[in-house]
Formats: sequence, structure tokens, C-alpha cells
Amino acid sequence: MSEISRADVEHLAKLAHIAMTEAELEKMAGELAVIVDSVKTVQGAAGDDVPATSHPLPLTNVFREDVVGEVFTSEQSLSNAPDAEDGRFKVPAILDEE
Repeated sequence: MSEISRADVEHLAKLAHIAMTEAELEKMAGELAVIVDSVKTVQGAAGDDVPATSHPLPLTNVFREDVVGEVFTSEQSLSNAPDAEDGRFKVPAILDEE
């Protein structure tokens, strides 16, 4: 069992400004001890011969050539726009700026 005492839990509760009863302090000390022991068990599973990893499978990026394709003219882009002005899309104002 871990070495988390009732006094440790009481100190942490005081630091966190959490009011706890005596029964809650005792129960929490036991629960935290189980959690700490479980973490120790997991830490022991990987030995020195196992490299640390963040992903089980290697990550690779798939790159493609950045080739310029067919480009629309300004007139083509704005041909179906509900409203346009000065070669740009015109949309309703969403901010009341003066």
C-alpha cells in the first residue's frame, strides 16, 4: 500500500479549500493510495529495454506536389455571387462599426 496518510489528504484538502469530514479524509486516503499503487504498477510494466513512444504506429506525412491547377478569373468567381462590389464578394455587415 502507498504511503498516503490521512494527514496528507487533510493538508491537500486545506490547500484546495475543500472541507472534508473525518470519514471522507479516511476514505480519500485509501482511494489515493490505491491510485498511487496502480500508477507504480503501470510504470513498472515498461522496462529499460522498451523505448518510450507517444504513438503505437509510426506517423508519416503524405506529401504531394503543389501544382497550380485551373484558376478562375475574378469574373468567373463572382458570376453566381448574390452581391459583389469592386471585384469582391459583398456580404451583410455582422459588426456595428462606424
